Amino acid sequence: MASGTRDKTASTGGTGAKGSSGEGGMPFLPALMAGPFLGMFEGPMREMTQMQAGATKAMFDAFLGHAPAPEEAAAPEQQQWQQVAERLNAMWQKFLQGQPAMAASGVVDPVRWMSTMGRWMEQWPIGGDEAHSRFFTDSMTLWDGVLAQMGVGEKPAEGVTLPRKDRRFKDPKWQEQPLYAVLHQAYLLLSEQMLAAADKAQGLTPERKDQLRFFTRLMTEALSPAHFPLTNPLVLEKTLQTGGENLVRGMEHLIADLDAGKLTHTDRNAFVLGENIAATPGKVIYESPLFQLIQYSPVTDTVLATPLMIFPPWINRFYILDLGPKNSFVKWAVEQGLTVCLVSWKSADASMAEVAWDDYIAAMEEAIDVARDRFSVPSVHTIGYCVGGTTLAAALAVMAREGRGDKVASATYFTAQVDFTEAGELKAFIDEQQLAMIDSLAGEGFVDGRYLALTFNLLRSPDLIWNYVIRNYLLGEDYVPFDLLYWNGDTTNLPAKFHREYLKNLYHDNLLVVPDALSANGTPIDLRRNATPSYIQAGVEDHIAPLKSVWKLTRHLSGPIRFVLAGSGHIAGVVNHPDAKKYQYWTIGDPADRDQTPPDTLDAFREVAVETPGSWWPDWIRWIESLDAARVKATGRRKPGGKGDKVIEDAPGRYVRMK
Repeated sequence: MASGTRDKTASTGGTGAKGSSGEGGMPFLPALMAGPFLGMFEGPMREMTQMQAGATKAMFDAFLGHAPAPEEAAAPEQQQWQQVAERLNAMWQKFLQGQPAMAASGVVDPVRWMSTMGRWMEQWPIGGDEAHSRFFTDSMTLWDGVLAQMGVGEKPAEGVTLPRKDRRFKDPKWQEQPLYAVLHQAYLLLSEQMLAAADKAQGLTPERKDQLRFFTRLMTEALSPAHFPLTNPLVLEKTLQTGGENLVRGMEHLIADLDAGKLTHTDRNAFVLGENIAATPGKVIYESPLFQLIQYSPVTDTVLATPLMIFPPWINRFYILDLGPKNSFVKWAVEQGLTVCLVSWKSADASMAEVAWDDYIAAMEEAIDVARDRFSVPSVHTIGYCVGGTTLAAALAVMAREGRGDKVASATYFTAQVDFTEAGELKAFIDEQQLAMIDSLAGEGFVDGRYLALTFNLLRSPDLIWNYVIRNYLLGEDYVPFDLLYWNGDTTNLPAKFHREYLKNLYHDNLLVVPDALSANGTPIDLRRNATPSYIQAGVEDHIAPLKSVWKLTRHLSGPIRFVLAGSGHIAGVVNHPDAKKYQYWTIGDPADRDQTPPDTLDAFREVAVETPGSWWPDWIRWIESLDAARVKATGRRKPGGKGDKVIEDAPGRYVRMK
């Protein structure tokens, strides 16, 4: 297939975007097929393509600049497509005029991207000559089998059962038409071969091999025929139905996203902080240059005597735990009779260039002391989510070493890691070259949150990138309000110094689990000194903090530990309101057992753990109450902003609104 790709590409002048119409009047194929599928368009396949192309020829001729011969009459349909093409071109040229640097870079030139992609595919070895031969044989078998089932070949059709399944092609239109059936099946076959070649690559370190696998997967995902207008039957149908208006709307979406520097997932005008998202009532009771501290208003007559302090990750906004009334952990915890305090971290700016991990560790103890003083209590319960949990584990180790560990009654870790030997695909972004690139992105002393968002989106690119490329740009669909996606797009910046040392010391060098290898504000960190009763939650399908990695936390802490394995992933595994009756969780023993110790291995845990349908939140609150069930009246400072209680402002505060 590679040699066939070269021949076809050469015959069309490299990309074929503006070449002569050629046989079948289809000059757009080389660009839209991105190179690797051109060899399929021979014999019966070319004939089928020509048949299907009749209804769309005028449209693509207009888009790709094929002018009719002088003697040809400009039919109304042809004029319509030309008008749409002119509108698209005018919109694009206007955008480029306002972005001269972007235009000069070539990054938005589709012809250059297609040409580069085609050359890359031509050079891909797919495992050597033997693999080439096997790929050719498999391709022919696939071709004959699929076409025969559809009645195109010599054998009669007896129902279509395609050999490869993928949810990206679940729409019946991908199976009903021979062209698209063979096309997407050939793509899946090619993807298998490319990924297999990456797995068999020799002479690489384990880290480099993981990187090769990861970036090969990203490339195969990008090559999907669903991402090109002609090779996606749903886009082609929509374009014909709307007279190209879907492409005009898609262009509007694309230009808006390029201006904003990030992909839009949802209707951002549908949500207002403090009104229909992050809207649980409360007050900002304390403020530092690094964080605001929110206390939420009680809804019960009495509350647990020991308050709860939540440390969300500062890589995203805190309100992942307070999205809406039906999926807010904060609101639910308040309803259980907890005095809930939560840290809202400030998004970094140039003034925070020297903020380091030490500062976040110190900030946690600062917030804990504010709550202890405010409520006149000896200790607080704590929760740390993701990087917030990692930092909480370190902070508690430091406090214990300094004799202040009794300030915290319990620690709950949501999908938190301390041992990064099996930290998943994020490690593909963390080597010396990647760290140097990150440094170059932090010229003003902070790392732009849009880069971080892209990194996390790449971990699930079919769902968080390409799905929206199809919907937003190709189909031109309107944005649908979705609170979780609104939060996902509300990015935060990170201090450059913190970001660099966190990636280098933890992800790259894995020093946090080496006793005294790191220190915070002059105190060596030894996680074994952290003897605070712990509740550790992990997600079965977590792609950011993988289950095996989170489990390792149980090996590095002292004191009683309850481990809970939740259904779903990094977000849905945590934010799962009991009323939703979704997913499940696995535990060992009763949450009221205060002296629990997990088994030695994750496999041993899974062998004996009991599955319970629904949310694990009720299990957690029983564990909290087992530590101290004493209650007090919800009066005085337990009601923030009451008589004589000076507060700063209403929740969710100013910091969460800062970009």
